[in-house]
Amino acid sequence: GEAEILEHHALLGDIFVRHLNIGKSKRDLTLRLSDSGTVAAVKGPISVTVQESSGFVMATIPAAQTPVNLAFLIGVKAGGKIEVEPLDLKQFTTGGPAQYPDPVATVTLRGQQEGAFQWDSFSIPVINPWKSRMRPGGIDFTPDGTAAIVVCWDGDVYRVTGIADEEAVGTEWRRIATGMFQPLGVKLMGDDIFVSCRDQIVRLVDLNGDGETDFYENFNSDHQVSEHFHEFAMGLQADETGNLYYAKSARHARPQLVAHHGTLLKVSADGSKTTILANGFRAANGVCRNPDGSFFVTDQEGHWNPMNRINRVVPGNNFYGNMWSYGAPSDTSDSAMEPPLCWVDKQFDRSPAELLWIDSKNWGPLNGKLLNLSYGFGRLEIVPHENLNGVWQGGLCRLPIPDFATGTMRGRFHPGNGHLYICGLSVWATSTQTPGGFYRIRASGKPAHLPTGLRALKQGMEITFSDPLAQASVKADKFTVRTWALKRTANYGSRHHDER
Repeated sequence: GEAEILEHHALLGDIFVRHLNIGKSKRDLTLRLSDSGTVAAVKGPISVTVQESSGFVMATIPAAQTPVNLAFLIGVKAGGKIEVEPLDLKQFTTGGPAQYPDPVATVTLRGQQEGAFQWDSFSIPVINPWKSRMRPGGIDFTPDGTAAIVVCWDGDVYRVTGIADEEAVGTEWRRIATGMFQPLGVKLMGDDIFVSCRDQIVRLVDLNGDGETDFYENFNSDHQVSEHFHEFAMGLQADETGNLYYAKSARHARPQLVAHHGTLLKVSADGSKTTILANGFRAANGVCRNPDGSFFVTDQEGHWNPMNRINRVVPGNNFYGNMWSYGAPSDTSDSAMEPPLCWVDKQFDRSPAELLWIDSKNWGPLNGKLLNLSYGFGRLEIVPHENLNGVWQGGLCRLPIPDFATGTMRGRFHPGNGHLYICGLSVWATSTQTPGGFYRIRASGKPAHLPTGLRALKQGMEITFSDPLAQASVKADKFTVRTWALKRTANYGSRHHDER
């Protein structure tokens, strides 16, 4: 009903104790305690009774008795006497002392590279008091921009300060939460921190203002989890009204078991409802929400995926190719699926991650353009694209930056200094070797000479660049064009067909 309930569990020897504080109720309440045949008892008013009914041990709490504090003892041996009194649980709702008050200091390695971009490396606290592995899978900024919130795949969340000041020689990593199930996305809305985990979206609540999480609120746990290793929950984005978006991977070469396998999902702003926006994904590593309400979602080569894909996704009953996902049609032909924006050859990028729009005046003619992050090679790529008579198509060109030592997964542009911050990890198949990394990319203002637009013509391809090209370089003998075809089948990937 509408009664407020606080509950706390305890184990006393082989006795399971459920402490409940039950608020005022307009009607009698019943509570299932255990299967029939289990001994159970209650500590509280005599009007609260425990008895067997319909195969269960049930407790009945009269409405007239509420509000009331109770303790139920389950597994009590006949004749045994256990001294337990009901607890007042309100004491636990205001937050306790900080468990991790002392941050871990690291150094910042500032780059002075020549060219259009410079990049800095924030050292991560590989050696830390909790012996936690540091494999960052998500990043966002606090409202004032002074700190980054970084989530790590092994379950920790850190507040990292010293990231906004370009002259700072180090950062401090304070652990603010732990114990989550493979978090691979984080989004702040105001001071609210939302983390997308494999089993749920968690809201981290600091009840007493000491900077540390006191309450892990299960904001939404609609999607279900099987034992299969592959079904990650990837990325986390939000719209202007607070709805959240993420991708749920399918099982690797096995039929879907639940409705959310291989889907793009929307969670309502109050956390009460999940809607499937699209299906047919295999391992969709992240979500980019576009200004027009569409999305970019990457996917990985595999069964029914002849090559890596970048998909432009329009919400609706649209299918994106993986026959092992939820909602796959009976028709396995290519015509039954939405074509990708582009196929990403694995020699160019063996595993695309999350896309994001460049949102920084510092980046000059690149501002407003689209970027892809590469998990497989630890690189950044610009994504020029076009809408040709309703068909979206595009390509990739890597930025003139060496590959990073770890797979790049998530990126955000800082709201103050306009620099790009990226974090990543090496967990699955990748060409990178370092378990985790955190970086800042700064545009120097020098020409990047990157393709920012393309247009298919009947007799060729028109490519627009961010900066003027040297006339001597724009000659026919300076270019090579190769083409090939792919075949989408139940087999893993596809070789190049009709290559020329």
